[in-house]
Amino acid sequence: MSGRGRATVLLVVLGALLSVLGAGTAQAAGYRYWSFWEGSGSGWAYATQGPSLVRPDDGSVQGFRFAVSADSQDAAKPRRSPDFAKICADTPAEDGSKRVALVIDPGNAADAPQGETPPPPRTACARVPKDASSAEALASVAKPLRYGSDALLCAISGYPVAGCGEQVSGTTGTESGRATASAPTSASASPSGSGGSGGGGPSAGVLFGVGAVLLLGIAAVAQARRRRG
Repeated sequence: MSGRGRATVLLVVLGALLSVLGAGTAQAAGYRYWSFWEGSGSGWAYATQGPSLVRPDDGSVQGFRFAVSADSQDAAKPRRSPDFAKICADTPAEDGSKRVALVIDPGNAADAPQGETPPPPRTACARVPKDASSAEALASVAKPLRYGSDALLCAISGYPVAGCGEQVSGTTGTESGRATASAPTSASASPSGSGGSGGGGPSAGVLFGVGAVLLLGIAAVAQARRRRG
């Protein structure tokens, strides 16, 4: 094969490779959901248990953020600081109860379902029984709550009106179905599972496609050499 012929084959292989990688990027997706956070002096940490399982102590700060994210590693944090002293400044301690500071952040317009406008972020201090869960603390200050059939937290204070853990396109933001077990999770207010895994790299299907393209290219070069011989 001439140098020009080899160059042509390599260009074809490269073009196909870029096409496969581009397809993988276009199919990148996130999930629209309420994530659950636990606050401390150092900021926010993605919760490892759901709000119905966490039994916060008096003086705890819990956060909820509505956004689109691929997994726990890129989930958007609440945009208010976890400042218990400020949030519960007007709620004195009482025997037989505890105070839980809550930060409720409905996110921004870019993450909102079509036709809905997110309300502004807010804080609240919940006074609840000592054995109350984070979910019970939230219910005491942010009704109505809406849950899915799988106990997924779908709405806080009625937002959003519809939908629950939808998968959305990473490039167009359009909805493309119900969240599955591969969705992000805090074992909490997000789709079922046990944590995210980065979500930024190519999928196994994309890598398989890349390998197939390379094999086809190698085969084309080998066939051309046999013909020349």
